[in-house]
Amino acid sequence: MKNYFIYTRREDPQDAVVASHKLMIRAGLIEKLGSGLYNILPLGLKVINKIEQVVREEMNAIGSLEFQLPVLVPAELWKKSGRWSIMGKEMFRLKDRHNNDLVLGPTHEETFTELIKGFIKSYKDLPLTVYQIHTKFRDEIRPRFGVIRSREFIMKDAYSFHIDWQSLDETYQLMRKAYRKIFARVGLETIPVEADTGAMGGSDSEEFMVPSHIGEEILLLNDDLSYKSNREKTPVIYPELQDNEDLLNFREEEINHLKQNIKEIYTPDVKTIEDLAKFLKKDVKDLLKTILYKAILQEEEKLIMILIRGDRQINEAKLKNYLKAIDVFPASEEDFYKIGSIPGFASPYNINTDNLILLYDLSTATRKKWITGANKKDYHIENFHPVIIDKNWKEKLIDLAFAQEGDPSPNGKGKLKESKGIEVGHIFKLGDKYTKSMEFTVLDKNQKRIYPLMGCYGIGINRTMATIIEQNHDEKGIIWPISVAPFEIVLIDITKTEEEKNKVESIYQKLKEQFDILWDDRDVRPGVKFNDAELIGFPIRLTIGKNYFEKQEIEIVIRKTNQNLFVKEEDLIQTLIKIRNELYELLPKIES
Repeated sequence: MKNYFIYTRREDPQDAVVASHKLMIRAGLIEKLGSGLYNILPLGLKVINKIEQVVREEMNAIGSLEFQLPVLVPAELWKKSGRWSIMGKEMFRLKDRHNNDLVLGPTHEETFTELIKGFIKSYKDLPLTVYQIHTKFRDEIRPRFGVIRSREFIMKDAYSFHIDWQSLDETYQLMRKAYRKIFARVGLETIPVEADTGAMGGSDSEEFMVPSHIGEEILLLNDDLSYKSNREKTPVIYPELQDNEDLLNFREEEINHLKQNIKEIYTPDVKTIEDLAKFLKKDVKDLLKTILYKAILQEEEKLIMILIRGDRQINEAKLKNYLKAIDVFPASEEDFYKIGSIPGFASPYNINTDNLILLYDLSTATRKKWITGANKKDYHIENFHPVIIDKNWKEKLIDLAFAQEGDPSPNGKGKLKESKGIEVGHIFKLGDKYTKSMEFTVLDKNQKRIYPLMGCYGIGINRTMATIIEQNHDEKGIIWPISVAPFEIVLIDITKTEEEKNKVESIYQKLKEQFDILWDDRDVRPGVKFNDAELIGFPIRLTIGKNYFEKQEIEIVIRKTNQNLFVKEEDLIQTLIKIRNELYELLPKIES
């Protein structure tokens, strides 16, 4: 250890709020360089190398081939795929000295597709799965939680190419099982959930989530876990709309009755939906709110007016996907005035909506009359329904809301419960999105040119390391799973003479032949050595001191269970092998 680069700290860093960030800094795994940027120190790199090795073994086991592609990518590839304009400000863009546009790759669909396109010409060469473990860049607006959300990170990204959907599904399922094995082997309990494909595009998508109170993703699970989904993806099921066609159909006399009975309600200084419900002594479910968004589409910027029930929130991922927008964001107060409306009292009633995209969330169909804004300061109206301004409102009904705890499960089994999670892996079926845009074709069995189908599969390596710590720590420090610990064993010597030190070194040299072991030979107090061993989290601690030199007994302490035992030197190696095997047995079980 005298020759190793280990510098521990007793105090938490001021900007760290989660356990993994605090402990990685204190244990000397990483050191902050700047916002979202971290130096990886030798102990941390050793953990990362072990995680990468597990990933490589499982990727290779299913026939994936490892490559390494440049991080710096010509922008023309991203323009070709269409993502140059779709990806937002999180993508690092730069120019070289010749004024050429370049990208610091956040992901490598385009680059791999362009590469493989140059070699693969026939269906006989498919399927093919390629991968790399490499640095990625994303200009996070708010880097946080240490390496869990950073601007530079290591990722395993894999891509598969197929002649048909059956072949793609076979690889997708192989990858799904490989991911479960990877996360179990590194000591992580994960939940696979249905997910939104976002800017990646494609069809089926699944995220591998680690349940955690610090998770930025909200998962929705039903009671028996037969339904598991990210909240962004989860469809909302409204019990009121089940087998109730009456809510969707209006007779002409019903529409006229509503129009004739529209009444203004004086609601002074009541702007939020919650304040309005309190003022009118109504449930928020009886109120209809109007949300104004701006959407950046391929050719132009558009205002989007959305009607949604008062107890529901807009799911921007659903909105963005529906519009196929580059970006969506809430409109400004000025935008309300431009269309003849007033913030806090808005609706599509009595204003010109010709220059708006008008959308109705499914929840607007759960009542036949609503209270909503009057487009007049301090006034709302009652007996409103979208049908009185738009007879085609049914055709514009779309699910734009977040599902929430208590909603019926989309698979019909029970109700949904919320749980937080950290995403550590993500798999997609991309289809021909990239092969078509990149003009990559192969000849099929009938000598006809077709676009191969693709899959995409990512694992965040740094994030996996941090998440392991989130699941495995106590008040003393990290408790590393044996498979990814920086060292399996730390040997602490408490010696007084050179002769005693030499004896410890001889034992260390024997152990070094069979174990990944670090010898703490520093000239510091025993308490410092013990505290550092617990902070860094070595799975097994050996102590050679007074007991050994008087009774020939070596103390073994197991970090995970806090169990300690004393063994004779002649039994040491066999005992350590047994303990190591038992610690491997404690790793999460790999599902079949």
